Amino acid sequence: MHHEHEAIGLRTLEDISGLILHSHDLQETLDNIVNLVARRMKSDVCSIYLLEHDGETLTLQASKGLAKSAIGKITMKISEGLTGLVVEQRGVVNIENAPAHPRYKYFKETGEEKFTSFLGVPLFERKTPVGVIVVQTKEARSFTQHEISTIATIAYQISSIVINAKLLDSVRSKEEERAFFERELARAQQEAVGKERQPAKNGKEQRRSMTGSSASPGFCWGKLYILDHQGERKGTRTAIKVLSRGEEKKRFLVALEKAKIQTLYMEKRVAATLSKEDAAIFHSHLMIMEDRGVTARIIEAIDSDCGAVAAVESVIDHYVTAFSNMEDPYLRQRSADMLDIGRRIIDCLEGKESRTRLRDKKIIVADDILPSDMATLNTDKVLGIITEKGDVNSHAAIMARSLGIPAVLGIEGLLKTVRPRDEVIIDGTSGHIYINPDAGIKTEYERLQRDHSQRQRELEGMRDLPAITTDGCRMNLRANIGLLSDIKVALANGAAGVGLYRTEFPYMARKSFPNRGEQFEIYKKILEGFSGFPVNIRTLDIGGDKGLPYFDYPKEDNPFMGWRSIRVSLDRQDIFRDQLAAVLMASVHGQASLMFPMVSGIDEIRQIKEIIGEVCLELHRAGIPYSQEMQLGIMIELPAAVQTAHILIHEVDYFSIGTNDLIQYTMAADRNNPKVKRYYDPFHPAVLHAIKRVVDVATAEEKPVSICGEMASIPIAAVLLLGMGITDFSLSAPAIPVIKQVIRKVSLETAREVAAHALSLESASSIHSYLEIITSELGL
Repeated sequence: MHHEHEAIGLRTLEDISGLILHSHDLQETLDNIVNLVARRMKSDVCSIYLLEHDGETLTLQASKGLAKSAIGKITMKISEGLTGLVVEQRGVVNIENAPAHPRYKYFKETGEEKFTSFLGVPLFERKTPVGVIVVQTKEARSFTQHEISTIATIAYQISSIVINAKLLDSVRSKEEERAFFERELARAQQEAVGKERQPAKNGKEQRRSMTGSSASPGFCWGKLYILDHQGERKGTRTAIKVLSRGEEKKRFLVALEKAKIQTLYMEKRVAATLSKEDAAIFHSHLMIMEDRGVTARIIEAIDSDCGAVAAVESVIDHYVTAFSNMEDPYLRQRSADMLDIGRRIIDCLEGKESRTRLRDKKIIVADDILPSDMATLNTDKVLGIITEKGDVNSHAAIMARSLGIPAVLGIEGLLKTVRPRDEVIIDGTSGHIYINPDAGIKTEYERLQRDHSQRQRELEGMRDLPAITTDGCRMNLRANIGLLSDIKVALANGAAGVGLYRTEFPYMARKSFPNRGEQFEIYKKILEGFSGFPVNIRTLDIGGDKGLPYFDYPKEDNPFMGWRSIRVSLDRQDIFRDQLAAVLMASVHGQASLMFPMVSGIDEIRQIKEIIGEVCLELHRAGIPYSQEMQLGIMIELPAAVQTAHILIHEVDYFSIGTNDLIQYTMAADRNNPKVKRYYDPFHPAVLHAIKRVVDVATAEEKPVSICGEMASIPIAAVLLLGMGITDFSLSAPAIPVIKQVIRKVSLETAREVAAHALSLESASSIHSYLEIITSELGL
């Protein structure tokens, strides 16, 4: 019999955990629990009473067995009835004949006169009572110690969900407060239903809100300056006359020289107003303009009698398409650089002034903001930026963040919606814009602006503080970078070095593979920029959908499962050896380490180490210095690497877990494919257990393990990863202060509890539900 009771207890607790995670709200959860407990305990009644805010009044909140009409209506003071006695005594009340007890209070509405036995167990929040769970039966019986113990454990679980529900309610009320202006806008739009879109009496358009990607935080409000490059070009295209091939070639070469001079001017201007790092993009533009392969393609197109303008457009379109099709969002945005170069050359061909001069402070509206726009605008007159295209990885977004200009990019249908006389509020923090807002929304945004300014001051104050938990665990928060211009942004956000330097861009900005001397100069600048900090340099990660215009790939049905990353490097050792030599040569200028992507087995690591040994010997014979202490690491991105982590760890100095690809390969879900987006889930048990396995293997061998990928930028994920044992994060630089603030709020002990519980859950949905509760509980 004892074993049967024990099984009932355990099974009941497991089922209640499931109910808590799958119920939609507190009431549904409590209703489900009383039904389950009454069934399992073979009792006629199970009820839950909750204590009101006054700490004196108990209300019947849920019941199986008592009249449904009584739920929510029956109340009693804690000085009344047996249920009140449970709260007063702060302990279990177990009575075989309840109606005979002097504290028994009869409520006609409940129909409980037919129940004889009574078991009441208190619900506590820490040491404060929050309610009572009651079990009643018709026949007189005294509940066993095991039954009481089971109900006490259930009571503990109910307490936690009641507390969390209250926390979630307070979070919801704050969200509702923030959504005040959203509702106001919806009301305004509802009133306008059926009316044609026409100017209001004051000459302005109707009110509306639009959403894009938050690219640079902050708030602003002002009038618009519409920068429509496409519209400008459309108006003049028909007037262009095509001359002879010779004349068109001459026109093109003159325009190219003018564009180069303009680019040099932009580089100097940005270097003076921002920094050399921010200006580095224009040096890349200059290299592309001087690329003989690019100019040869344009001249070849002119020879087919299409004219210089059309030739530039077609060749630039070819490169733009090549970049746009890449999976890596960082590299995908480099298509904007090609577009920018093409536009400047065409402006020179058409004799246009490419500089936009603002007389008053305005919000810039455009199809896309290109680096040259940011370089030529008098940015002190730019209140904010909104665009129809572009995203947070664009160079314009990086420069906007450097300048502290609020920006929302990728707003679909923007140019068709706004008019020159509109006024707009930009919320660069949430990615919303509000067109012709009313007084209520303006007032709300003034308040949010003050809150944001306070938040920014807090985050700026984070830069020089250590990333340390409340119980003294120190973390390393490093940056993911790809351009020289990222150095300034990373340091401004308090990055303790570089966890992932993507080396692809120098390869993409050239007509052929950069030689070791060119690569050495770039790596040297990165290492010197992060003097005193470690820099993990990832070797070339191309293939899949990341192509180079001068490098032919085989046609593959599934390039993500094909010839990419380290596989390309090991097959094309001439390219690989040049890169390794360049990193080794630069290693004397800082704390460099080498990291290899997409490793799947130990044979690859041994082959890599053999090649490095040969390159080192070659440098030694040539008398070229290099660091002999440089560490070697691998990125854990493939399930194959997870499964053999215990073997691989002996061949390397550290692991770095690349969550973006690890999730993609573990879940067989391309993160850019909307049809399977729901499967791309960082909190799926398979992903979390893969990460935990890798951490445990590295920790056992006393070797560092870091995490890079977007997962590290999610506050609750940061707590979870810390709890799993990861103390080195590499993340997007602007996310560093946010995650540092999270780390400084929590203890390692709490993080370990969160991780242990999350890892004990069986489904992604239950993990998400649990983490939502923890997010509100920790105030993240």
